[in-house]
Amino acid sequence: MLGRLVLPGRQHIGVLWTIVVGIAAALTGMSIAAGIGVADTRGVDWIELFVQMGLAAVGVAAVDRAKVRV
Repeated sequence: MLGRLVLPGRQHIGVLWTIVVGIAAALTGMSIAAGIGVADTRGVDWIELFVQMGLAAVGVAAVDRAKVRV
């Protein structure tokens, strides 16, 4: 849901697609954070969280554009 909040305007995708994109973004973001060495920090992993939110926003925008074209 945070990915949708970052994007301006209204997105025309359902809750199920939002959840699927969010899960994929979370898993991909964890892998990227582990790859750059910021996955294991003390406290909140802010960099990992921002990477995941950015990926979720890109994913929601991509799915929204794909659904509009169909």
